[in-house]
Amino acid sequence: MFTGIVTDQGTILAMEQAGDLSVRIGTGYDVSGIDLGASIACDGVCLTVVDLGTDPQNWFEVQASAETLAKSNLGDWAVGRVINLERALKVGDELGGHIVSGHVDGVATVVEVRDEGDSTRVVFEAPADLARFIAPKGSVALNGTSLTVNEVDGARFGVNFIPHTKEVTTWGRVAVGDRINLEIDTLARYVARLAEAS
Repeated sequence: MFTGIVTDQGTILAMEQAGDLSVRIGTGYDVSGIDLGASIACDGVCLTVVDLGTDPQNWFEVQASAETLAKSNLGDWAVGRVINLERALKVGDELGGHIVSGHVDGVATVVEVRDEGDSTRVVFEAPADLARFIAPKGSVALNGTSLTVNEVDGARFGVNFIPHTKEVTTWGRVAVGDRINLEIDTLARYVARLAEAS
């Protein structure tokens, strides 16, 4: 379980497709405090740590299955790409964002980026089957970042990124055409399910 509050930006150091996709990620985390089998959200995708090391820098390795590649933007990853990282919640941690499972529902596409003062407004287009779960002032997780939806227009929705968010996450590099991991709010999913049943 995660909160969508990004705590590091990792860099992809190596990738190897051998059955599942193995990805080595450079990190600022102290890897001596990470256990094999731990869960780390990588651009919002909950992945299991299968190896760790410190040469030439701190790194951890994860594996992604074909199902994960089909549901997320991991197929777009390449060596040198910078991604958002968050370690799993521990009992007693502050819940600063919203409850995020790390189970990506689909991929949204960036259709517009414009500066508004020091902030940046980004408009996304969600897959049609997920758009109904996105509401103004509701929460979404995009590339692992807990964000508030500003407005919704059909399958399109807008999010405002303040300077701090752009600095401590990968959102300072966003561009039109980017494919973004989307996890809808769990509460929205259950509300929709209850509405269908009534």
